[in-house]
Amino acid sequence: MEIAIAADHGGFQLKEKIRAHLIESGYTVKDFGCYSLESVDFPEYAAKVGHFVATENSLGVLCCGTGIGMSMAANKIKGVRAAVVSDAFSAMMTRRHNNSNVLCLGERVLGDSLALLLLDTWLAAEFEGGRHMTRIAKLAELEEREEDK
Repeated sequence: MEIAIAADHGGFQLKEKIRAHLIESGYTVKDFGCYSLESVDFPEYAAKVGHFVATENSLGVLCCGTGIGMSMAANKIKGVRAAVVSDAFSAMMTRRHNNSNVLCLGERVLGDSLALLLLDTWLAAEFEGGRHMTRIAKLAELEEREEDK
């Protein structure tokens, strides 16, 4: 599976660690940047990953200082269900119940070990379907209604 990743300058170092970890774990990684600590605007990178995830039916990981900005921006892309997490239970449940397809992590609020644990937990979790399918369909309905306005 190819996983899309990106970060702004506030999440650059964490993105690099995640990229190496994913490759070591056998994943193919599509890195959309940024590629240095130079200041950049996070919405551009969230959009790149979001569009890739939505069109390729893939997964994505976004990093910024807190994960919050990336999550807000990524969720503007139709078909993206991005979640910012800081604990393993939330990482697991956002996949099991919400079928999240983008994980957002904050470099300034998570240590490297915790961030990698959250990533691995998220990747290992599987969407449970069932009653949760109705809720995912309702999220898609919200997107359609907002698009029609």
